[in-house]
Amino acid sequence: MEDRRTLLLLVLVLFSALVSSVSANEEEEIEQRTQGEKWFVLRQLHNVVQTDAGSMRMVKGGYRRDSFLHSPMHIGFISMEPNSLFIPQYLDSNLILFVHHGEARVGHIHSGELVERHLKHGDVYTIPAGSAFYLENRLENQRLRIICSIDITSESMGWHAFQSFFIGGGTHTASVLAGFDHNTLATALNVSPEELQTFLTRQTSGPIVHISGSHHKNMWSEFLAQEPQQKLAHLKRIVNFGEEASPKEEKSTWSLRKFLFNLVNRENVVNHHHHKAPSVYNLYKKKPNFKNHHGWSKNVDSSDYSPLEQSGNGVYLVNLSPGSMMAPHVNPSAIEYGVVLKGTGRIQIVYPNGTLAMNARVQEGDVFWVPRYFPFCQIASTNGHFEFFGFTTSARRNHQQFLVGKNSLMQSLRGPEFAAAFGIDEKRLNRIANAQHEQVILPASWWDSSQDKASEPERKKRTNFERIVGSLGSDMIMGFD
Repeated sequence: MEDRRTLLLLVLVLFSALVSSVSANEEEEIEQRTQGEKWFVLRQLHNVVQTDAGSMRMVKGGYRRDSFLHSPMHIGFISMEPNSLFIPQYLDSNLILFVHHGEARVGHIHSGELVERHLKHGDVYTIPAGSAFYLENRLENQRLRIICSIDITSESMGWHAFQSFFIGGGTHTASVLAGFDHNTLATALNVSPEELQTFLTRQTSGPIVHISGSHHKNMWSEFLAQEPQQKLAHLKRIVNFGEEASPKEEKSTWSLRKFLFNLVNRENVVNHHHHKAPSVYNLYKKKPNFKNHHGWSKNVDSSDYSPLEQSGNGVYLVNLSPGSMMAPHVNPSAIEYGVVLKGTGRIQIVYPNGTLAMNARVQEGDVFWVPRYFPFCQIASTNGHFEFFGFTTSARRNHQQFLVGKNSLMQSLRGPEFAAAFGIDEKRLNRIANAQHEQVILPASWWDSSQDKASEPERKKRTNFERIVGSLGSDMIMGFD
């Protein structure tokens, strides 16, 4: 009898220690996933520009102080009210624009000429670093919303996330011209100091301005009313473009002339491979690279849209039907950024050591990113379609490596070596590898749906049980400490 009590006591002690260990592991994994969500879901928006005519907000990339990870891209969100203008400027970073809502007109300098393009919903357009440009929302009753990528180049000055150099400006957000000594600038522009003062202080509305309606008419509404050649002449006149300096002033103004010349003409600082101005590429009109009953995906690289070659980035668009999944995969050549356009879903990312880095619920407007080589998948909620758009850090064709599903690595690596790696025989490996008949975008499974419908206590109980059972094994995960 005493032996039985002793044995029972030992079993209870062992079970208690096991549960305590599992609870500690669970808390550690929850903390790890929470930290992963902070790293990989970029929810902190920073105001870059804010006026009554519009705004620009951004989630920052860069080195993460709390991790070993480096995110080489910022994602920006531009919102402009009807009849508004983002005044002429240039950036120290390449810019890729994607029109999420509304229509826009973009003008920028290409090979010394002003190029204007009309952008509509789904259009993609690129603006090289250092190229002067402006954006206009000409519609009377519709906001313009643009998602843009801003790459962190080696030439970026690093003062902030990126740097805007406004050619136009006034008392609020000064023009780069205002930084020069006014006597020097008046001489360079060949105007009086009084006229220069008025020129540099007339605009008071900020970087995004109203151009018509109930707001007073300003210099930029007059600028936009001009013909393209007049606009170019206006920009050239501002920066003294193409004027011949007199011998007397040549020596004193040459450096200033050269600097201002480069603001609107990149011909002598960039080797253009194509003299033809960039065209517009509509992502929604592109035929899907992959499509089945569970969703579709589109990828655009430099072979589809050559202007992407200069920025070195690609774009993509994915639409998943309710409950479906983009199969677990790896990007071997690029970092991926995503912006949720519609619906809700989950993003799962795995660390190199085989542990779950993140299992985060995302919704419209959320931004996430996935480091190169990290396995991940996207899963749509069962209550609607899940659509997300994004950028990749490579303009070359990104050959994603799918880990499971038909035509995946699991299929390609089938053999005794792969079976031995899992500690099972080939027959069992083949049964598992062949169980999924779909590829790339997979359907929802019955157990996944039932798990979604289960109550939180039931899910927690099931998870704890699985952990207890799993902890009894002798599996070892190799990787980072």
